[in-house]
Amino acid sequence: MARGIELYADREPSHRRTWTVAAIILILVFFILGEIIGGSLLHLPALDDAMPKSSWQREVFQLIFVFGIGSLVCFAWIRFFEKRSLRTIGFSPNGWKLYGKGLLIGFGFISTVVGIIYLLGGYQIEASGITYNFSIASLAALIFLFLGFVVQGATEEIFMRGWLFQLLTSRYGVGIGIIGNMLVFSALHAGNIKMSAELMIGLFNIVLVAILLSLYALKEGTLWGVCAWHSAWNWLLGVGFGLEVSGQSLKVVPLFIDLKNVDSVPVWLHGGAFGPEASIVTSAILFIGIIYFAKQKSHGQVFSAPNPISTNPATASIYSEKVSATDV
Repeated sequence: MARGIELYADREPSHRRTWTVAAIILILVFFILGEIIGGSLLHLPALDDAMPKSSWQREVFQLIFVFGIGSLVCFAWIRFFEKRSLRTIGFSPNGWKLYGKGLLIGFGFISTVVGIIYLLGGYQIEASGITYNFSIASLAALIFLFLGFVVQGATEEIFMRGWLFQLLTSRYGVGIGIIGNMLVFSALHAGNIKMSAELMIGLFNIVLVAILLSLYALKEGTLWGVCAWHSAWNWLLGVGFGLEVSGQSLKVVPLFIDLKNVDSVPVWLHGGAFGPEASIVTSAILFIGIIYFAKQKSHGQVFSAPNPISTNPATASIYSEKVSATDV
């Protein structure tokens, strides 16, 4: 009989589990609700007039409110419909040390990628960062963007490695859990990649990121580390080195140096307009990370998979199945 893994906390008899197809649809709904509500707030005259188009202030607002509202809606679904606590999606108590560790690991990953590409001649220095030309305004922008990426990175991990991965792994096992959340994660990010020479490498690296973060969450047994890793990667990439984050450029003075691509170098080295996330150097570093996490000891809890879901309309919900103490 198939066996699943409860990744983050024990299942209780009162817990519900959203059906798989419904969960995938709901992730899209959560994103869309965040876009609608956050976008509506942003277009209030007082806010819209106060934040110039393409400004870092507008970027911070979108990162915090669009993604943050999506997270809150997801939390509400988990708490009130599934009747579960946030611990069941990976937010164990006292996770700040794990979060700090995740930040360091994320900073280390992206710094290694950028450093190798630079040493191979893929980048050249365009300008110095605020480390050399300090100003309070520039520092404030970097701090607020960090907070924005904390929310953005955590939101994507809550949806993918917290909720969907946990649900799929609980029901079908680790393999399906990783493949399922990887496919959804990749599909959601594919729209950021325009038809270009770097398209295939960018898509491949998105797949690798999903696998790496799934293994990281699985082995650590919490969501804290992957939330931090994701935020650290995005923030340092765009704010530390002035490079594109999934094809998006931030309008701020970088923390360290402002790098730009060397045009004479093949696009597969520096990633072109998509940034280093479409570089084969990133592929190599992510692959090494996958091997590392795959060899680490898992902290998840093994339990028997539940009985098949009832097909009787009188007892089956199109949205969820309720956990029974007799699940086998």
